[in-house]
Amino acid sequence: MSQSGALLGPPSSGGVPLGRVSLVGAGPGDPELLTVRACRRLAEADLVLFDALATPDLRALAPEARWFYVGKRAGRESMSQETINRLLIREARRGRDVVRLKGGDPFVLGRGGEEALALVHAGIPFEIIPGVSSAVAAPGLAGIPITHRGLASGYLVLSGHAPEAYRPLLRHLPASGLTLVVLMGYGHRADIVATLRAQGFSAETPAALVAGAATSGAWRWTGPLEALATVELPLHAQEAAAPVTLVVGAVAALGEVLAPGWPQVAPAPEERQTGSEDGGEDGGEDRGEKTAAGGAPDQDSVKSRSLP
Repeated sequence: MSQSGALLGPPSSGGVPLGRVSLVGAGPGDPELLTVRACRRLAEADLVLFDALATPDLRALAPEARWFYVGKRAGRESMSQETINRLLIREARRGRDVVRLKGGDPFVLGRGGEEALALVHAGIPFEIIPGVSSAVAAPGLAGIPITHRGLASGYLVLSGHAPEAYRPLLRHLPASGLTLVVLMGYGHRADIVATLRAQGFSAETPAALVAGAATSGAWRWTGPLEALATVELPLHAQEAAAPVTLVVGAVAALGEVLAPGWPQVAPAPEERQTGSEDGGEDGGEDRGEKTAAGGAPDQDSVKSRSLP
């Protein structure tokens, strides 16, 4: 692959000049954590195809662009990946500069590779603009370094969306020396805990749950692995459809030391109730159905939109 950010693909062969597709990582949710190049491409964009992690604050970075929601939510009607690929190709062939804005990093559980392959096969010029992955940012913002000398020399990032995919990997995971980070795993947290316990993990292994780390729905829980199976999100995190990151390993205990009291504004205990499905790096395959004012539009508003 060429240098990060360089255009990949052939030039136009004549007629209407081909547009450009930028696969842009939106980071964990805070616009201030976008890269400089991501902000530049948004300012230049004619069309932004965005997912469930994009907030209204990001729209200010692309005031002249049309915005079209293509996010995915568990159990709800959503646009297929094949349709998204066709939209990227069609709009670029019309000469438009298109930004595909994806939560976290486009190549970390975000289907960015599938979109890049579709663009290659169609002969569309594109570029990859990395983003801050929530696999690293969410624990970090909550005071949890996913590697730490003497505690963890590496980490494993998994999608918790499908048990048939993550179970075989967890069954070979060492019980110490490695940090486990699970995205899109809130809905399967009990099964993840049970699989780890069967693998030999102690019930007292430090664990953490970080919700909406870089959003208004930020919340953190830390405790023993056994208790992770029944942790429930507070109401404010549910209403914000906050993406959830699970962390298992000795480093999880550092959260209360490095970031005591994080986040600064904590919900009242009586607000806690059964949690919603979480969002993942790709912006919402496992999210809950509620969305706060700062989140993505609801499904009805999505259906009413049309591309130019």
